[in-house]
Amino acid sequence: MEIVAGCASNIVASVAGFVFQKLKGCFSNVRNYRKAVSDFENKVEMLKGKRDRLLLDVDAAEKNGDGIYADVKSWLIKADDVVNSKYNQVKGLEDGASNKCFVGLCPDFKARYQLSRKAMEEASAVDELLLSGVFERISYPGVPRSIVDLSPKDFEDFDSRKQSFNNIMEAVQDPNVNIVGMHGMSGVGKTTLVKEVMRQVKEDKVFDSVVFAVVSHTPDIRKIQDQIADMLGVEFKEQSVSGRASRVCQRLEKEKKVLVVLDDVWERLDLMKVGIPSGDEHQGCTILLTSRDLRVLSRDMDARKSFPVGVLEDKEALAFFKKVAGDGVESPDLFPIATMVAKKCGGLPIAIKTLASSLRDAPLFEWEDALRQLNRPSSSNLGGIAQDSYLPIKLSYDRLQSEEHKQTFLLCSLLGHNIPIDYLLMHATSLGLVHGVNTIEETRNRLLTVVSHLKASCLLVDGNNDHRFDMHDLICDVALSIASEGNRALVLKRGDVLHDWPDDETMRECDKISLWHVSMSKLPDQLKCSKLTLFRMRKKYPRVKIPADFFKEMENLKVLNLTDMTFPSLPSSISLLPNLRTLCLRFCVLGDISLVGELKNLEILSLARSDIETLPAVIGQLTKLKWLDLRECSKLKRIPSGVLCKLSRLEQLYMCNRCVEWGTEGHSSLAELQVLSSLTALEIRIHNSNIIPKGFVFEKLRRYIIFIGEARVSDWSRKWVDEYSRTLRLNLQTSISFLNYGIKVLMKKAENLHIDKVKGVEILSHEEFRDCFQRLKNLHIENGPMIRYVLKDNDAVRRIEFLQLKSLTLKGLPNLISFSSGNRGSPATEVRLPYLRSHRKRPYSTESIERIWVPQAFCSTQNLTSLIVEDCVYLKHVLSDSMVEYLQQLKCLEISECKCIREIISMDEASRSRAVPVCFPRLKSLKLKGLEKLIRFCHEAYTVEFPDLTVIEIENCPEFKGFMHKSLSEDVPTDGVLFNEMVLFYTP
Repeated sequence: MEIVAGCASNIVASVAGFVFQKLKGCFSNVRNYRKAVSDFENKVEMLKGKRDRLLLDVDAAEKNGDGIYADVKSWLIKADDVVNSKYNQVKGLEDGASNKCFVGLCPDFKARYQLSRKAMEEASAVDELLLSGVFERISYPGVPRSIVDLSPKDFEDFDSRKQSFNNIMEAVQDPNVNIVGMHGMSGVGKTTLVKEVMRQVKEDKVFDSVVFAVVSHTPDIRKIQDQIADMLGVEFKEQSVSGRASRVCQRLEKEKKVLVVLDDVWERLDLMKVGIPSGDEHQGCTILLTSRDLRVLSRDMDARKSFPVGVLEDKEALAFFKKVAGDGVESPDLFPIATMVAKKCGGLPIAIKTLASSLRDAPLFEWEDALRQLNRPSSSNLGGIAQDSYLPIKLSYDRLQSEEHKQTFLLCSLLGHNIPIDYLLMHATSLGLVHGVNTIEETRNRLLTVVSHLKASCLLVDGNNDHRFDMHDLICDVALSIASEGNRALVLKRGDVLHDWPDDETMRECDKISLWHVSMSKLPDQLKCSKLTLFRMRKKYPRVKIPADFFKEMENLKVLNLTDMTFPSLPSSISLLPNLRTLCLRFCVLGDISLVGELKNLEILSLARSDIETLPAVIGQLTKLKWLDLRECSKLKRIPSGVLCKLSRLEQLYMCNRCVEWGTEGHSSLAELQVLSSLTALEIRIHNSNIIPKGFVFEKLRRYIIFIGEARVSDWSRKWVDEYSRTLRLNLQTSISFLNYGIKVLMKKAENLHIDKVKGVEILSHEEFRDCFQRLKNLHIENGPMIRYVLKDNDAVRRIEFLQLKSLTLKGLPNLISFSSGNRGSPATEVRLPYLRSHRKRPYSTESIERIWVPQAFCSTQNLTSLIVEDCVYLKHVLSDSMVEYLQQLKCLEISECKCIREIISMDEASRSRAVPVCFPRLKSLKLKGLEKLIRFCHEAYTVEFPDLTVIEIENCPEFKGFMHKSLSEDVPTDGVLFNEMVLFYTP
């Protein structure tokens, strides 16, 4: 019994001790609840700071196109849950802990205990998050959007190609086949077909990534690497080909499944030298090749499967011919002849398209004449081109409307691929190909017209942008064959080898010589070419020098283009060229070029991208000079005083050089430009706006790129401005009102206006600038810390009209309330997304799009295609419902880092009662990022239609309830709508 009593006593003591410790802990929690809450709050602040710093890194990585690791995203979600939800729960308990019980005589111990326990538990969770939130890397290189045009506009779904297409699609998806080939003659449509394959596998999501590169007749490894790198977002730090190859290979190996398309392979290409893994090196890398030669694919490139692409069958060739030539060929008289003409094209799509385009809407007698010429065997040297391919294209050439068109077409074939219009203009102007014009601007307009006609005839095609053009390889070969008839042109291309020069008799008849990256041992001491009008050369080997007397017997030379060469001094015989009109020394290392002063008839001088440091004073002697190109001469600092003002006939001056010192002692001043009364095109960079003369006005400028103020080098990008004819970028550091009158005049003409760093003003521009937006196509405003309104809206300016605006960006305007003062807002939803291909939700988005169907067709004529609003902190709305009808062309809508935005479209009660759907018929991309208070896109009362939307991204929007939501958490004033009925975007 004593033992039992002793055990009982021990148990009681243990229980009592346990209970005591528990009660002690409880009383401690009750007594120290404020400390527990304070400790939790401090740790939450630490977590919030860590989270915010990480979000900045994540945002920077995403803007750079990188992907964010999953564990980083997961940590951010957990951290945000603590900072928002858990924190609010603790704070909610705190209100109860402050209450009293027993008629206010005693604290609420239970509430304090619960608060203290909750605070300590959550503090422990915060500690874990702080410890786990250390990441060695947060992102990985992303895959940028493809730069290859994969739209199906040029693809014809021929029955004879379906089997080849299906075979290729099956082969590239076969895990046991890593190299697939496609072969066929030039002009048969291999590139078009391979791009359709690329488009299809992207749409079907067969591969994680698809890249494309053109190889061409003589592969340039660095160029191929650049094409692949651009599509993968790779930035090369290495200079050597092998180092670049290693980086490309590492990047490709990060893709689980990737399709690499190499177009136009002529000979064996060492894939590892490029950086393309194959076989056992990367099982997920499939390579698709196109070539004219099956042996190259099977023997040299080890293609496991290869498929032919043949000419069209007679029926589909005729159907394609009729489609291009028009319905007129169906007439009883014309149809038999059209059938025979179509057959003469040999089933070759490029020949059919070219000839049918030239005969479209032609009368019967022209068709009969065309058939006669096609039936007549050619006596020309076809240079290895099949007669069925040559004759239709030659006939299209013969049918061109003027000699002007023919000579321009032949010149285009000499200049290569993807050629800028300015480069063609530089040559054509001095060769006198364009008649009846007096100025370079008139020549440009005429040349643009001719190029447009050549494109309509399918002899030329679009280049990479609106300022370039290109030519199909087969058409180029035919054109060079035509140009070489009668020994009129000697044209050698990249990779060709010149062992021996033609004899003197042949050279005397030669009119044009083009040696572009040609291999040769040396140049002759003299070339006896008295009829030569054009000589262009880009050296391949540094040891090849131009002898002093090389140009001595070229007295009729009009265009001399020497690119990528080294000249300690120019060959002396250059001074003996009395008829020289154009001299190009682009990409050259230049020493003494004073001989240029002897060329008294020179009209065009280009030193673009050369290493010249001082513009020679003798340039001032070129009184007939119309065009001076000094673009991207990175070392150019000094233009001697008095040189530019002597060039009284100058029409075009290009010198956007960041190092040129204006107005200092011995240097040219901006005042010299004012005497150039003929100037119509100007590119210039002025670092200090204070040196601009008061009378700095260029009334005649038709095209310009003018940059005023300091900025990073990366901000001045050729790609950024090439789309527009008139670009003005202002880094103000002050108000627009203080601008020079001449700059205000240029603002009114500008197509592309970029305004940066406006200080000390709440309204960017007043009524004096109401006409500045009539011609704008792109408006970019950023870094205006005080700006509340962009435009002043008063009785004098009732409506601000953007007649041509296509793109609008507002960035870094933290106090922006609305686009124009006097705004009146209004707040709208069912979402229709029939073609949605990509829907990405990032951390903090809460709902997805579920209802998808095709809406009724919608047509409109407005111009704005891109609207981007970033870091406008006080902005509460973006659009009023009344503005939607003016945004029917909108393709891209991006709103980011606007902390106060609650909804995108604001509608008033009157709008809801009208029951009119809100539709964005052409919107393809919608991105909402970093909108901390965004609750909805618009009110749920109405239908919102997105019939063409393909990408939607919602990121870091913690309060987002969905596109359509009935109410906001609190009343939202509607006086801060970015656009309303006072601002119009439309075509007159």
